Amino acid sequence: MKLGGGGGGLSSAGTKAGMIEGERPASGVLDLGLLKRLFTFTRPYAKSRNILFVLVIVRGMQLPILAWMVGAIIDSTVANKDLPMLFWSAGAYIVFAAFTDITFCFRMRLALNLGESVIRDLRIKIYDHLLNMRMGYFHRYSLGRSISRFTTDAEAVRMGVQDVLFVTLVQGGQMIGAAVLMAIYDPILFLIVLGLVPILWVLNHHFRKRLSTAHREVQESYSRVTSSIAEAVNGIRVTQGFVRGDLNTSLFHSLAQDHAEQNMKLARTTGFFIPLLEFNSQLFIAILIFFGGYQVLYLDHGIQVGELIMFFFLANLFFSPIQNLGNQYNNALNALAGAERLFNFLDLKPDWEEPDNVKDLPPIQGRVEFDRVKFSYNEDRPALKGVSFTAEPGQTIALVGHTGSGKSTIINLLSKFYLPDEGRVLIDGHDMTEIAGASLYRQLGMVQQQNLLFSGTVLTNILFAKPGATREDVHEVIEALGCRELFEALPEGLDTPVGEKGGGLSLGQRQLVCFARAMLADPRILILDEATSSIDAMTELVLQEALTRLLANRTSFLVAHRLSTIRRADLIMVLQQGEIIERGNHENLLKQDGTYAQLYRQFVQATTEPPKG
Repeated sequence: MKLGGGGGGLSSAGTKAGMIEGERPASGVLDLGLLKRLFTFTRPYAKSRNILFVLVIVRGMQLPILAWMVGAIIDSTVANKDLPMLFWSAGAYIVFAAFTDITFCFRMRLALNLGESVIRDLRIKIYDHLLNMRMGYFHRYSLGRSISRFTTDAEAVRMGVQDVLFVTLVQGGQMIGAAVLMAIYDPILFLIVLGLVPILWVLNHHFRKRLSTAHREVQESYSRVTSSIAEAVNGIRVTQGFVRGDLNTSLFHSLAQDHAEQNMKLARTTGFFIPLLEFNSQLFIAILIFFGGYQVLYLDHGIQVGELIMFFFLANLFFSPIQNLGNQYNNALNALAGAERLFNFLDLKPDWEEPDNVKDLPPIQGRVEFDRVKFSYNEDRPALKGVSFTAEPGQTIALVGHTGSGKSTIINLLSKFYLPDEGRVLIDGHDMTEIAGASLYRQLGMVQQQNLLFSGTVLTNILFAKPGATREDVHEVIEALGCRELFEALPEGLDTPVGEKGGGLSLGQRQLVCFARAMLADPRILILDEATSSIDAMTELVLQEALTRLLANRTSFLVAHRLSTIRRADLIMVLQQGEIIERGNHENLLKQDGTYAQLYRQFVQATTEPPKG
């Protein structure tokens, strides 16, 4: 439930932003347990998966059989100069080769379908888990880190399922099939081939750790890059407004340079490892040429020319997968690193969870009580220090105070975005910890200072609060708000398109849409968090009477720096450093001549003083 030091992107160039606090660090090794867990996502597609495994086994044996057929045809048909049988043999070879290609085609299609199905299910599971995380998670970690789970990590897993697993099995089957046939025809030459195995084991053992580390660092550096890009897009107004373009570009340059260096480090390691494997395979081919040729030339009971040719085909089939398996090993490390990061995220527990015996909140009157509530985002800095108050049904409660005084924290606790460290928050006598959050949200409406609109139209954004509502219901809400003319002034009225995050609408228009959206839900508890901060003075005047009517018979909480919006509140609470230092209505607080009166005088002076210059 605590907020840690978030940050990412440009602000964390020197940190390992790829990791999320609470996740286990990626081990970067071929973890069988991780493979088993990833494999569980293929269970819904067991039939296709099992057929695919059969095709993989068949495909792995087909190429060695084709090589055997070449040797058999040469030793029998060609050596005996049997032309009719040669036609039949060539035809049989073509038929079997066509069967091999058909198997390859269906193997690829099934692998692609399985990979896409698995990654689709994983992305849905990640998305669902992300939406179930508590607000503290989103305050701690940047957008780019979450996005990288859906993009970089998910794509690595997809490639692992589609390519690495089944290509590796095919290549492995091909090596086994070739090995069996070579052992049958010439055990001595096959032992020479096996001499390569210890060398390959030493090479893989030496390079495995370096490749594992390199792949993990590439993914983490890429996560930092994507996090920075996300922050740059989200904060473009701040960046341009404070002329930080050059500085941010310089900071991003260091992240991009680091990512490039990690990729080059990986490329150097891979570029040395793969050619070394290939050289060893070619070296052993040369050794086979010598010993095999010696048998044909000087040993009476040695292998025949056709068998030697077949043996070379088989040896090539045995060695050719080595380079590919080296590449697949790299891809496997990349896929498992992505899978481990995905599963680490899926294993990350929310800051708090509702108990099993949680109950739905019945229809409420709107009585809100804070009973000695203490809360802190960071353990060394309390946000609320034993706050207590009661809001009766239908009352309008205003929260006033400087930034960081605890106003938004009260709203966050009332909205059950967080749970108190100590004390209780009661809704109509029901402890917040004992009621289901969804049943609370159905009776609670909120308009925040920074309101997010979704792509679509103005109408669809308003209907977001109540999908079953009609256009007529929306018109009634707009009439009640007294904003009909403001909405009609939009280019296409309620059907005006809304871009990402409300693009195409002014700040004031976005706030009006959010007002209508909140009011359409007809909540019993209404929260206005700096809700009029983006509305000009004339629009605010238009809304005052509408707000008065709409706030009637609802328990409302107003958070505002513009004191003109809270004069009519039934109870005004002044907060300072997490404590309520004054409470009362507008007139009583002015008579006390305390902090509220001082804030009010500052507000009046700021709004009445003529501009200078």
